[in-house]
Amino acid sequence: MHLRYRDDAYVRNCDATVTHADVAGIRLDATVFYPMGGGQPGDTGRLVWPGGSTAITDTRKGETPDTAVHIPAEGVTLPEPGTRVTAEIDWEPRYQRMRMHTALHLLCSLIPGDVTGGQVGETKSRLDFNIAGDQIDKDALARALNDLVAADHPVRARWIADQELDAQPDLVRTMSVAPPRDGHAVRLIEIPGVDLQPCGGTHVASTGEIGRLRIGKVESKGKQNRRINIHLDAA
Repeated sequence: MHLRYRDDAYVRNCDATVTHADVAGIRLDATVFYPMGGGQPGDTGRLVWPGGSTAITDTRKGETPDTAVHIPAEGVTLPEPGTRVTAEIDWEPRYQRMRMHTALHLLCSLIPGDVTGGQVGETKSRLDFNIAGDQIDKDALARALNDLVAADHPVRARWIADQELDAQPDLVRTMSVAPPRDGHAVRLIEIPGVDLQPCGGTHVASTGEIGRLRIGKVESKGKQNRRINIHLDAA
């Protein structure tokens, strides 16, 4: 299955052939839909073909890392296997998540502790860190985050072999989510001079696209676990 979002997160639709379809999910030979994973929700949207369409309410991972299952709305008409369809994502929520996911990489670059959890939202997101609470100065952190946004750093994806990641375990910051492997290679997201780590999510092309950020609550989730919430600042 060709996962188009891996190559270009800005592609909003693609042509594909249905390989399987039932109420549990629709499978295609190519897709622009991101399947839920790594704290990022699955995409929604629609499949359209001559004479019909199906709303997609969620996207989940298949049995292997290179597959995705498109969850249809209840009661809709399903396309037959072999049907040529156009897969279209709901762009606005996807783009918001691209901005927020990239913002979390900036946050991660500024906090020294390991990441114990996280969630990507459309206007609010969070990361949990294995650190003590007195290490966080919210005002200083907000300034540093927005300086990285304003610097408009490029954001790039590249791949390394599994063996290369195994030889560089310090690249992995997340304790609760395994790096996205396809059995041969690992996808890295690089913000040169700022952050480099394995990630399978969707991101903007430069940090300037994120927009101004603000720090929300810093919550205690254990003796050495702090949750930092960040928001897109609408002001």
